[in-house]
Amino acid sequence: MSKIKKKDIEEIRRAVEKEFPDDPALQQVHIARKIIAKEAQLEGLSFFEYIKLLGKQVKHV
Repeated sequence: MSKIKKKDIEEIRRAVEKEFPDDPALQQVHIARKIIAKEAQLEGLSFFEYIKLLGKQVKHV
């Protein structure tokens, strides 16, 4: 489960909507990427280290 607060997710969403006002699909991609980056930061990992860790967890399920 994500450790990111709802407030942080809302801030990310608003910032991305301003950056890409006319493209909801691109907004969703960037929102997801920024949330993953924030989760990685909270874990003390780089974006790519965090993705690799998630991939290993999925393989073991």
